[in-house]
Amino acid sequence: MKAKTTTITARDEQSFFARGKAIAKQADTAQAIKPSTVLSFEDASDMLRVLTAARLDLFQAVKQQPDSITGVALRLGRDRSAVKRDVDCLAGAGLIQIKDQISPGHGRMKWLSPAAHSVRLEAVL
Repeated sequence: MKAKTTTITARDEQSFFARGKAIAKQADTAQAIKPSTVLSFEDASDMLRVLTAARLDLFQAVKQQPDSITGVALRLGRDRSAVKRDVDCLAGAGLIQIKDQISPGHGRMKWLSPAAHSVRLEAVL
C-alpha cells in the first residue's frame, strides 16, 4: 500500500530526535499515529546530492504516468542506463517502487510507480 505522503527533510539532529519524542509521546498516550514516510537528511547538501534536477524530473514523470524504465527514458529523452541508475537511487530512498512484471511478448520488465501520493520537501537551514 502506498503511503499518502512522503516528507523529505534536511534538519539537524535535534529536530530529528524531537520528532521521535513527539511520536513516542503519542504512542504512550494511546493516540493514533498518522501513517507517513519521512526521509531525513542531516544536511541540505546531502539531500541535494540525492535529489538532483534530473532525478526530480524522473520522479515527476513516474508520478504523472507510471511506466517501465524504458518508457520513462523515452519520454524524458534520456539514456536508459542513466535512468536506471537514477531509478535505483530513488527506489533506495523510498520514493519510487519497482515491480517486476511480465512484458507481453518480451519477457519481463521493471514497472515504476511513485511510493506516495504526494511528496513534501522541507529544508531547515
